[in-house]
Amino acid sequence: MFDDLMKRLLGQAPAPEPQSDYRQALAALLVRCAHVDGDYTPQERQVIASVLQERYQMDAPATHTLLTDGETLEAEAGDTVRLTKAIKDGVPHEDRIAVVEALWAVVLADDSRDAEENAFLRLVVSLIGVNDRDSGLARQRVEARRA
Repeated sequence: MFDDLMKRLLGQAPAPEPQSDYRQALAALLVRCAHVDGDYTPQERQVIASVLQERYQMDAPATHTLLTDGETLEAEAGDTVRLTKAIKDGVPHEDRIAVVEALWAVVLADDSRDAEENAFLRLVVSLIGVNDRDSGLARQRVEARRA
């Protein structure tokens, strides 16, 4: 799966659906974010499913398929840079704050936040071209919605 995605992103294979690459990359990145603390909880999985369903206006079966594909891609993906490149290439800059909010929602889903998660978010936010200030504001919005 990851090899197919990379071939499409690098122009070595035709892309059957232009949006599917960054959608799968986002699903995989959200799953990777959930794994950072070493515990992929059902709450985190549900948050990821909700984010994908809301963001892409998908029904439950399509959301499940995208999430499962994301889990597979995350397991196959060697590094985070390739996932963030797909997002950076597929998501307009003005829409990337929503990606950052989704990442914070996953981090905060289990009601704890540790240094590894903070470092991961700082790296990913930088790689997708969003600054730390905007990331902090995104985190505050997510925390306010959870309160």
